[in-house]
Amino acid sequence: MNTKSIASLAGLALSAGVTAGLATAPAAAQGAKEKCYGVSLAGENDCAAGPGTSCAGTSTRDYQGNAWTYVDKGTCTSIETPKGKGSLTPIDR
Repeated sequence: MNTKSIASLAGLALSAGVTAGLATAPAAAQGAKEKCYGVSLAGENDCAAGPGTSCAGTSTRDYQGNAWTYVDKGTCTSIETPKGKGSLTPIDR
């Protein structure tokens, strides 16, 4: 392969990566959303699941108080779970 071909392939790969990134924008970027703690099921959080976790999908129990998920803005504190309502800040559960 010559240098021009390698540069063309690199450009195509970069374009594909940018396009793929646009297709998977974070939920918050897809409309008016807010972080809501204590409402996600185990393994279905968007982020923040406490020490020793890496982020999205790492909550270990349903309605974990330190794990959040994006919800429509203004709805978090009205979401009812078997363990109580959602919260805009981490909660002890």
